[in-house]
Amino acid sequence: MRPNREMDGLPKPRRYWAIAAISFGTSLFVVDGAIANVALPTIGRELGVGNGAVTNVVTVYQLVLVMVLLPFSSLGDRVGHRTLYQMGQVLFLVASAAVLFISDFTWLLIARAGQALGAGMALSVSSAMLREIYPAKSLGSGMGINSVVVASSGALAPTLGGWLVASLDWRWVFVAAVPMAVISLILGRALPDPFKIDRRPEYLSGVWSALTVLMLIGGIQIATHAGTLVPGAAVSFAGVVSAVLLVRRERQRHAPVVPVDLMAMPVIGLSALAAVCAFIASGSLLVSLPFLFEQGMGYPPDEVGLLLLPFPLTMLVVAPVAGWLSDRVAPTKLGVTGMAIAIVGLLLLAFMPHQPGGFGISWRLSLTALGFGLFFAPNSRLLIGQAPKTRAAAAGGLLSTSRLSGQTLAAAIVGILLSLGLGLGPTPMLVACALSVVAALCSFARYQSVTRAGGTLADLKRTT
Repeated sequence: MRPNREMDGLPKPRRYWAIAAISFGTSLFVVDGAIANVALPTIGRELGVGNGAVTNVVTVYQLVLVMVLLPFSSLGDRVGHRTLYQMGQVLFLVASAAVLFISDFTWLLIARAGQALGAGMALSVSSAMLREIYPAKSLGSGMGINSVVVASSGALAPTLGGWLVASLDWRWVFVAAVPMAVISLILGRALPDPFKIDRRPEYLSGVWSALTVLMLIGGIQIATHAGTLVPGAAVSFAGVVSAVLLVRRERQRHAPVVPVDLMAMPVIGLSALAAVCAFIASGSLLVSLPFLFEQGMGYPPDEVGLLLLPFPLTMLVVAPVAGWLSDRVAPTKLGVTGMAIAIVGLLLLAFMPHQPGGFGISWRLSLTALGFGLFFAPNSRLLIGQAPKTRAAAAGGLLSTSRLSGQTLAAAIVGILLSLGLGLGPTPMLVACALSVVAALCSFARYQSVTRAGGTLADLKRTT
């Protein structure tokens, strides 16, 4: 019997317990990925490392996570999605416990890599399980709820991290998300039953994929440091060559680790490209604004967080509404409308007065967040929902890779702009605006491709 594959979502009340389990799991990895930022100065001081070196606590986590998503999504099909998801949570718990006994910076980086491996196992199949948990008619609402979990966890992480650093030893910052893992594991029996697909292992493709991502993104991050532009560019160029060769190999395979078969489908490929552009745009905005507020406008650090708060708060409201609407309104219409609103908001932020005041900043940020919120859930719904069920994990890995690579590239882009002396002006917002235009064009091209291919009325309703 093929559990949950022939059914349209899990039955109630199991569905609600499964939603709770995966929500705690998602919150766990979002909090862990963002909470370390506030502890970096303390870690550097107590472990005797410089400001530049201590940022590797964050960089290593992000880079390892992006590297392993696609290989683990392929592995999830062979061992079962729930099995791999919970294996990742257990590995995360072990790595988190190890941090409590660490007093050396190198071992801290190793533990963070272990946490990232666990997070990668779980996140690579989480979107595939969302598709199995929710009925097809409610998948958009499910993606909206997931977006709320991501946004609220991201908003909680800095506050929680600041309190832990001020009240306890810095090591507890890396253990803060453990209770969420425990709750998710306890509720985990409600998740869709694991189903294994009889498929040959793809070890070479998995390792090759991870190394290619390492070169592509790692090279860009190397280039952001002073005096390393040429070596960083060389590493990234090697990553491009590796990617071209890998794609040629993967095209010949039935279920490739790098989902070139899915990306060749216009609905999925254009949705993935739009997601990368939109995540870079929103990420570069949120990374660059603290520098603008503190160094360009003179706000103290404790007020900067409050000035940024309208963005996640607006996303908390908009994301579930956008997910609900995407089950009833054409996703492309929502996405293009959202990107148009985001573009207007980014332009207003780029050319706002030198001292716009708290209210002036807040309404511009809320308008921009409204646009991104209308875009993300419908676009994710299309990317996940249009993939064949046997490739659901690959589509989920593609979505997670798009989000995390976009966020990682956003930080690198802002770093480059800051090193060029362009980070405190309108340039980051204008770059984000240009990327938002590309995301909107991808959404429109997605509709055009279905139309040119002679798509049925049902196809047009699903994609437009």
